[in-house]
Amino acid sequence: MSISLYQTGVSGLLAAQQQLATVGHNIANVNTEGYNRQRAEQGASQGLINGNNYIGGGTYVQDITRIYDQFSHKEQLLSQSNLGNADSLSINLNQLNEIMTFSGDAIGGSIDRFYQAMNGIADNPSDLGLRNIALSQAEILASDFNTLNANFDQLEKSTNGEIEQMASKISQISLEIAKINEQILQNKDITVAGQPNDLLDKRDQLVSQLGEFTSVNTIQDSHGVMTVMIGNGATLVAGITPLTVSVQAGDPDPLQTQLQINSRNGSVAIDASKLGGAISAKMEYRDEHLMTARSEINRLAMAISHTLNEAQAQGLDLEAQQGREIFTDINSSGLQAGRVLEHTKNVGNLNGSVNITDVSLVPTDEFEVKFDGTDYIMTNNNNGTETNLGAPGAGTYTTAFGFEFNELSGTPATNDKFTIRPAENSAALMKVTLTDGKGLAASSAVGVSPDANNVSDGAVNIINVTDPVTARAYTEGSNTKLTVDVYESAPGTFDYRVYDAANPPPAPVIASGNFAAGASAVIDMPPAPAPAAFQIEITGAPVGQGSLAREKFTISDVFGPGNGSNAGFISATQEQAIVGKGTQTFSQGLAVTTADIGSKASSSELVANTAQALFTQAYNRNQSTSGVNLDEEAANMIKFQQAYQASSRIISVANTIFDTLLAAV
Repeated sequence: MSISLYQTGVSGLLAAQQQLATVGHNIANVNTEGYNRQRAEQGASQGLINGNNYIGGGTYVQDITRIYDQFSHKEQLLSQSNLGNADSLSINLNQLNEIMTFSGDAIGGSIDRFYQAMNGIADNPSDLGLRNIALSQAEILASDFNTLNANFDQLEKSTNGEIEQMASKISQISLEIAKINEQILQNKDITVAGQPNDLLDKRDQLVSQLGEFTSVNTIQDSHGVMTVMIGNGATLVAGITPLTVSVQAGDPDPLQTQLQINSRNGSVAIDASKLGGAISAKMEYRDEHLMTARSEINRLAMAISHTLNEAQAQGLDLEAQQGREIFTDINSSGLQAGRVLEHTKNVGNLNGSVNITDVSLVPTDEFEVKFDGTDYIMTNNNNGTETNLGAPGAGTYTTAFGFEFNELSGTPATNDKFTIRPAENSAALMKVTLTDGKGLAASSAVGVSPDANNVSDGAVNIINVTDPVTARAYTEGSNTKLTVDVYESAPGTFDYRVYDAANPPPAPVIASGNFAAGASAVIDMPPAPAPAAFQIEITGAPVGQGSLAREKFTISDVFGPGNGSNAGFISATQEQAIVGKGTQTFSQGLAVTTADIGSKASSSELVANTAQALFTQAYNRNQSTSGVNLDEEAANMIKFQQAYQASSRIISVANTIFDTLLAAV
């Protein structure tokens, strides 16, 4: 009896010792990230038969279990992936917002100061100081666009670097998980109930770290070996075999790096936008938000350059020459070629370019032109709409988006693809090409003087001066008194004629025609077949006074150093709605871009705060089950300490009984 009692006491002593060891292990790891508390599960030993009774044989520790709730852990893992995505996107958008706010203010201020200088020239066109100031402001404006584009380049490079670092970290985690799987497989005997709890904790902690970068799904087999999948099911860890993730140059844009998953048998591209987590947010930021901001700034730079160059070309400089371009020509060969990106897998040798025909129609969208074997099919990558451009060989293909796709040389092969970015490099290559303030075309070439007897609201205006030197010569040399007269030939119908009043009447008619009330008439000067140097437009209702009364307008050479009409025309472009299909001025377009980025940054910050709250809830829920509670462990420590002391007392009693029996014998 005393020996049985002795064994019972020893079993209790050993069980209490293991309980205390488990409690101590929990307390020691209270601050260990990813640790799940453990519990020693006790069972009663099989009793000994004594007569018709079973006498208890003590206790034993049957298992050290890990308090683990797979559902709360998966919820925490999902919340962690969402938080990584939201936090990363919010940080990047806030950085972009800060840059756009600062640079946007600089560009907006430069636009205002340039137009202020042009207004000054309009008032005093012979002042060389004002002309040089305007040219200096143009250089500052171009420099501000160059600087903002350089900032975009730096953001893109930085984002690519972060994507590469994340890919490297994912690969490292994959290797570590595979090593732990191998250790679990080697150390675990499937006939034994015990689990390598600390290895499992380490593996789950690695999976949690992986969840910051991408969404994660796991499957565990009967041997405890885990298979890890990322994104939409791409296998990252297959048991004890790790796969790695790396970056490769983008196609056709090498800076739009893409991800691939690598194994011993080769590499497979993966869609990073569907990976989730922080790495997906980096891709979204680079390929959507940053690219959109860059495209809008490029389009604005292109619109400013073209509009000012076009307005400058309609006037004459101080030397009576047509105004030369202020900024880089938006259709220079370098810019045209840079708008087309050729895919590396193309088999044909076609070289293409893009020519801008109407800056007001140019979108910020990206397009793809693919030769399907018969025609060029252009797809808008932003919304998926398709346009059939026609078969190869035409040379030039007009689109409804303000640009033309041109074949420069070579021929395409079936399935060859070309990416088109209509405004590409406009901000980066924006330069001031005019070097002398005298070259600013402040003076107009020709002007219109209404007759003193005109009484109606009818008007004749000079529009679209393509060759101001020829226009001036046409009105001054061959037609010194170029005259337009209009009369109402029938109710609601106006007849006009253009002639040289210097010739004896009846003067030969240069051009004639009619237009209806509410419409207008646009007349080329000189008329075809000669190339038009300028156009005149008759508007309003020039009914005159009395039946068949003619209203007259004289067109003449108005060039002079004191003429600032064209400078005023250039200044007026500040208030013209040119950007965004003719709906926004330059300043409005810049403000809309800046406000849009600010709105996205604010929205992403709210999403990040929500994701943080959801993660905190999921984490607390998981910790309430798996986390170490020091108060609970302290109580357990006292309980098991008392059990240890009581078992020691049982051993002592058994020893006393044994001694007594020996003494009696």
